Amino acid sequence: MMFIFTVSLIYSIKYLINPKDDRDIIASQSVNTGIIFAVLGLVTGSLWAKYTWGAWWINDPKLNGAAITILSYFAYIVLRSSIDDEQKKARISAVYNIFAYVMMMVFIMIYPRLVDSLHPGNGGNPGFNQYDLDNHMRMVFYPAVIGWLLLCAWIASVNIRLERINRHNHNGI
Repeated sequence: MMFIFTVSLIYSIKYLINPKDDRDIIASQSVNTGIIFAVLGLVTGSLWAKYTWGAWWINDPKLNGAAITILSYFAYIVLRSSIDDEQKKARISAVYNIFAYVMMMVFIMIYPRLVDSLHPGNGGNPGFNQYDLDNHMRMVFYPAVIGWLLLCAWIASVNIRLERINRHNHNGI
Protein backbone atom coordinates (compact mmCIF):
# COMPACT_ATOMS: atom_id res chain seq x y z
CA MET A 1 0.00 0.00 0.00
CA MET A 2 2.66 2.50 1.00
CA PHE A 3 4.77 1.63 -2.06
CA ILE A 4 1.99 2.28 -4.55
CA PHE A 5 0.75 5.38 -2.71
CA THR A 6 4.32 6.71 -2.96
CA VAL A 7 4.23 6.12 -6.72
CA SER A 8 0.95 8.02 -6.82
CA LEU A 9 2.47 10.90 -4.86
CA ILE A 10 5.44 11.12 -7.23
CA TYR A 11 3.22 11.23 -10.31
CA SER A 12 0.89 13.78 -8.72
CA ILE A 13 3.86 16.06 -8.10
CA LYS A 14 5.09 15.43 -11.64
CA TYR A 15 1.63 16.31 -12.95
CA LEU A 16 1.58 19.59 -11.04
CA ILE A 17 5.01 20.49 -12.40
CA ASN A 18 4.25 19.49 -16.00
CA PRO A 19 0.60 18.55 -16.64
CA LYS A 20 0.38 15.49 -18.88
CA ASP A 21 -2.55 13.08 -19.01
CA ASP A 22 -0.33 10.05 -18.57
CA ARG A 23 0.96 11.33 -15.23
CA ASP A 24 -2.60 11.79 -14.00
CA ILE A 25 -3.48 8.28 -15.17
CA ILE A 26 -0.53 6.75 -13.30
CA ALA A 27 -1.31 8.74 -10.14
CA SER A 28 -5.02 7.93 -10.10
CA GLN A 29 -4.65 4.26 -10.95
CA SER A 30 -1.91 3.91 -8.36
CA VAL A 31 -4.37 5.20 -5.76
CA ASN A 32 -6.98 2.68 -6.95
CA THR A 33 -4.44 -0.14 -6.63
CA GLY A 34 -3.28 1.14 -3.25
CA ILE A 35 -6.82 1.07 -1.93
CA ILE A 36 -7.10 -2.60 -2.90
CA PHE A 37 -3.99 -3.40 -0.88
CA ALA A 38 -5.08 -1.17 2.00
CA VAL A 39 -8.41 -2.97 2.32
CA LEU A 40 -6.67 -6.33 2.05
CA GLY A 41 -4.28 -5.23 4.78
CA LEU A 42 -7.09 -4.21 7.11
CA VAL A 43 -9.08 -7.39 6.47
CA THR A 44 -6.15 -9.77 6.92
CA GLY A 45 -4.89 -7.68 9.83
CA SER A 46 -8.27 -8.03 11.48
CA LEU A 47 -8.07 -11.81 11.12
CA TRP A 48 -4.58 -11.76 12.59
CA ALA A 49 -5.74 -9.50 15.44
CA LYS A 50 -8.56 -11.88 16.33
CA TYR A 51 -6.09 -14.75 16.56
CA THR A 52 -3.34 -12.77 18.34
CA TRP A 53 -5.17 -10.27 20.53
CA GLY A 54 -8.58 -11.94 20.82
CA ALA A 55 -10.57 -9.17 19.11
CA TRP A 56 -11.31 -8.27 15.50
CA TRP A 57 -10.44 -4.63 16.15
CA ILE A 58 -8.63 -3.00 19.02
CA ASN A 59 -8.01 0.64 19.78
CA ASP A 60 -4.47 0.70 18.39
CA PRO A 61 -3.03 3.86 16.81
CA LYS A 62 -1.62 2.00 13.81
CA LEU A 63 -4.94 0.28 13.04
CA ASN A 64 -6.88 3.50 13.44
CA GLY A 65 -4.31 5.33 11.31
CA ALA A 66 -4.66 2.75 8.55
CA ALA A 67 -8.44 3.11 8.64
CA ILE A 68 -8.20 6.91 8.46
CA THR A 69 -5.76 6.56 5.57
CA ILE A 70 -8.19 4.38 3.64
CA LEU A 71 -11.00 6.84 4.26
CA SER A 72 -8.86 9.74 3.04
CA TYR A 73 -8.07 7.86 -0.18
CA PHE A 74 -11.74 6.94 -0.63
CA ALA A 75 -12.37 10.69 -0.41
CA TYR A 76 -9.82 11.07 -3.24
CA ILE A 77 -11.96 8.78 -5.43
CA VAL A 78 -15.13 10.68 -4.51
CA LEU A 79 -13.38 13.97 -5.30
CA ARG A 80 -12.25 12.69 -8.72
CA SER A 81 -15.71 11.46 -9.61
CA SER A 82 -17.35 14.76 -8.62
CA ILE A 83 -15.44 16.89 -11.15
CA ASP A 84 -16.24 16.70 -14.87
CA ASP A 85 -13.46 18.83 -16.39
CA GLU A 86 -10.46 16.49 -16.88
CA GLN A 87 -7.70 19.09 -16.32
CA LYS A 88 -9.38 20.53 -13.24
CA LYS A 89 -10.03 17.00 -11.92
CA ALA A 90 -6.39 16.03 -12.41
CA ARG A 91 -5.01 19.22 -10.82
CA ILE A 92 -7.28 19.18 -7.75
CA SER A 93 -6.77 15.43 -7.32
CA ALA A 94 -3.00 15.84 -7.46
CA VAL A 95 -3.09 18.47 -4.72
CA TYR A 96 -5.42 16.36 -2.58
CA ASN A 97 -3.21 13.30 -3.16
CA ILE A 98 -0.24 15.14 -1.67
CA PHE A 99 -2.35 16.02 1.37
CA ALA A 100 -3.59 12.41 1.74
CA TYR A 101 -0.04 11.06 1.52
CA VAL A 102 1.23 13.43 4.21
CA MET A 103 -1.68 12.41 6.44
CA MET A 104 -0.88 8.74 5.80
CA MET A 105 2.71 9.31 6.96
CA VAL A 106 1.47 11.07 10.09
CA PHE A 107 -1.14 8.42 10.95
CA ILE A 108 0.89 5.32 10.09
CA MET A 109 4.55 6.23 10.54
CA ILE A 110 4.80 9.11 13.01
CA TYR A 111 1.92 9.05 15.52
CA PRO A 112 2.07 5.30 16.34
CA ARG A 113 5.75 5.68 17.25
CA LEU A 114 4.90 8.35 19.81
CA VAL A 115 2.30 6.36 21.76
CA ASP A 116 2.02 2.81 23.06
CA SER A 117 1.01 0.23 20.49
CA LEU A 118 0.65 -3.51 20.29
CA HIS A 119 2.39 -3.55 16.91
CA PRO A 120 6.09 -4.45 16.99
CA GLY A 121 8.43 -1.49 16.60
CA ASN A 122 5.96 1.12 17.86
CA GLY A 123 5.61 2.92 21.18
CA GLY A 124 8.59 1.23 22.77
CA ASN A 125 7.51 -2.23 21.62
CA PRO A 126 10.64 -3.64 19.92
CA GLY A 127 10.22 -4.88 16.37
CA PHE A 128 12.22 -6.89 13.88
CA ASN A 129 14.72 -8.14 16.40
CA GLN A 130 15.96 -11.70 16.89
CA TYR A 131 12.71 -12.66 18.63
CA ASP A 132 10.41 -11.41 15.86
CA LEU A 133 12.22 -12.63 12.76
CA ASP A 134 14.69 -15.47 13.10
CA ASN A 135 16.71 -16.58 10.06
CA HIS A 136 14.06 -19.09 8.97
CA MET A 137 11.31 -16.46 9.03
CA ARG A 138 13.51 -13.97 7.15
CA MET A 139 13.86 -16.51 4.34
CA VAL A 140 10.07 -16.34 3.91
CA PHE A 141 9.32 -12.75 4.93
CA TYR A 142 11.61 -10.82 2.58
CA PRO A 143 10.78 -12.80 -0.58
CA ALA A 144 7.09 -12.43 0.34
CA VAL A 145 7.51 -8.64 0.56
CA ILE A 146 9.18 -8.64 -2.87
CA GLY A 147 6.37 -10.80 -4.24
CA TRP A 148 3.68 -8.45 -2.89
CA LEU A 149 5.50 -5.45 -4.38
CA LEU A 150 5.70 -7.17 -7.76
CA LEU A 151 2.01 -8.14 -7.59
CA CYS A 152 1.11 -4.56 -6.69
CA ALA A 153 3.18 -3.19 -9.59
CA TRP A 154 1.55 -5.64 -11.99
CA ILE A 155 -2.01 -4.78 -10.89
CA ALA A 156 -1.20 -1.07 -11.16
CA SER A 157 0.25 -1.53 -14.65
CA VAL A 158 -2.88 -3.37 -15.79
CA ASN A 159 -5.09 -0.61 -14.36
CA ILE A 160 -2.95 2.07 -16.00
CA ARG A 161 -3.11 0.37 -19.42
CA LEU A 162 -6.89 -0.04 -19.13
CA GLU A 163 -7.34 3.62 -18.23
CA ARG A 164 -5.15 4.68 -21.17
CA ILE A 165 -7.35 2.61 -23.49
CA ASN A 166 -10.54 4.05 -21.95
CA ARG A 167 -9.33 7.63 -22.34
CA HIS A 168 -8.12 6.98 -25.88
CA ASN A 169 -11.50 5.49 -26.85
CA HIS A 170 -13.40 8.27 -25.11
CA ASN A 171 -11.35 11.01 -26.80
CA GLY A 172 -11.39 9.27 -30.17
CA ILE A 173 -15.19 9.01 -30.39
